[in-house]
Amino acid sequence: MEFKALPIGIDNFEKLITRDYYYIDKTLLIKDLLDNKADVNLFTRPRRFGKTLNMSMLQYYFEKTDKDNSYLFENLNIMKSGEKYTSHMGQYPVINLSLKSAKQPNFELAFKCIKDEIVDEFRRHEYILKSDELNKERDEYEKITRKEGGEELYVTSLKFLSKCLEKYHKKKTIILIDEYDVPLENSFFEGFYDRMIAFIRSLFESVLKTNSSLEFGVITGCLRISKESIFTGLNNLEIISILNKSYDEYFGFTQKDVNKMLEDYNLSDKEDLIKEWYNGYIFGDAEVYNPWSAVRFVKDLTIDKKVFPSSYWANTSSNSIVRSLIEKADSVTKREIELLIEGKTIEKPVHEDITYDEIYNSMDNLWNFMFFTGYFKKVTERMDIEDNHFITLKIPNKEVKYIFRTKILKWFHDKVKVKDLSKMYEAIFNKDTKTFQEELSNMLQQTISFNDAYENFYHGFTLGVLGNMHDKIVKSNREAGNGRSDIFIKSLSIFKPAIILELKVCDNPKDILKKCDEALQQIEKNKYDADLKEEGYENIIKYGIAFYRKDCIIKVLE
Repeated sequence: MEFKALPIGIDNFEKLITRDYYYIDKTLLIKDLLDNKADVNLFTRPRRFGKTLNMSMLQYYFEKTDKDNSYLFENLNIMKSGEKYTSHMGQYPVINLSLKSAKQPNFELAFKCIKDEIVDEFRRHEYILKSDELNKERDEYEKITRKEGGEELYVTSLKFLSKCLEKYHKKKTIILIDEYDVPLENSFFEGFYDRMIAFIRSLFESVLKTNSSLEFGVITGCLRISKESIFTGLNNLEIISILNKSYDEYFGFTQKDVNKMLEDYNLSDKEDLIKEWYNGYIFGDAEVYNPWSAVRFVKDLTIDKKVFPSSYWANTSSNSIVRSLIEKADSVTKREIELLIEGKTIEKPVHEDITYDEIYNSMDNLWNFMFFTGYFKKVTERMDIEDNHFITLKIPNKEVKYIFRTKILKWFHDKVKVKDLSKMYEAIFNKDTKTFQEELSNMLQQTISFNDAYENFYHGFTLGVLGNMHDKIVKSNREAGNGRSDIFIKSLSIFKPAIILELKVCDNPKDILKKCDEALQQIEKNKYDADLKEEGYENIIKYGIAFYRKDCIIKVLE
């Protein structure tokens, strides 16, 4: 049986339909927009949740062109909704602008990219200059198509284009702005936030606030940026975040969508697996899947039915915020991260209006940022007596848990690398177990442990701590004697000491000393020192280390 190709990274609606890619129907978004009649709609959803494809679909549905685009919507839900909705098809001029390319290292480059996008839209509509009606506007229009002029010309350019389009088509313009917060997030991290926000604010105010040529507008992004910072006085703005119940199933896949896709590709037996990994987001009342990851996994399964799930989203989303959360984490925050990784929940106050320059003012802002950008799901929400809004957060699925575990461990190892551990290293070679234990315990207090990754976690942690011994060879889990020693350290000279470390983890604090002795016995019993002796090392120091949560006991074999 011939399967339709799955669309990986295809966000142009026409291409998706005409090339007969698999499409999960989200066209009723059009019906809801027409029913709700909001002047300007701002949809905030995490990255890779189908925003750009939906914007492309809106363009192909509403835009008045020489070509009849109705064939693209044949057999889709919007066509079954009746004349009230289909009568709007192909009736309006449309401006569709993406700000995604503005992720640049300085304002000049970012502005150039936005300017290029605007110029492309002007060139796309150049046919209107054939009309004598636009004689007055011609000079300014052509100046823009030639990429002349600076900020002052482009800040009002979208409003100017919508007026020209209305004059030509005798119909008001629909304005679509995709990824509106990319220039803001990027400029914050790159250090030119004030300049960028001033430009975007003026651009949006002119086209969305004081524009009589506007039919309606749709804006998408990851984050709801506070009105004061960007949508000043825009009273006609309806904000639809992941907490809103309206439009909740149009971004991301529902269970029904995924079941149908699995059925269409003969993969229904993978339902539980795909659910564990990519489901779990709550938008309004709808439980949704990450569409990017779900499609990627189904595509991989069509090639190899035994393939393991992977964290596809980890490589596409911006993890710089998670990193900054970790770097600013105090002991309370660290404990909260540990609880989340263990599958438990934490409660935090909600602030929907975040400005980037406030992100670091408090840990609450960072938790909020991570919630709205897709790292957590909402479990419950409540209001307290003073009308403060709280939500209970949880990691939504295995994919995000994987990001937490792998990224966080790596970042902690990176932090370890810059610490001065010479005191600990000296203690190891001097058989000074007291100092070795104090230093290692101190490092443990500062890191994050995951209860479900016990052995591996402590092994990785200890290896990370020892990894900075520049003039030594540090190896782990090698074949040694009758088994595998956990970690060994060799001096470059055989006349200097070699070290063997065997690690044990306890579930019960009372067992910690016993486990330490067990580790030492294991070194002896399994002759972990055989290879080292063969290589010529005579001074071999053997350590047993037992861990219980954030504590450790270290003994040396005398």
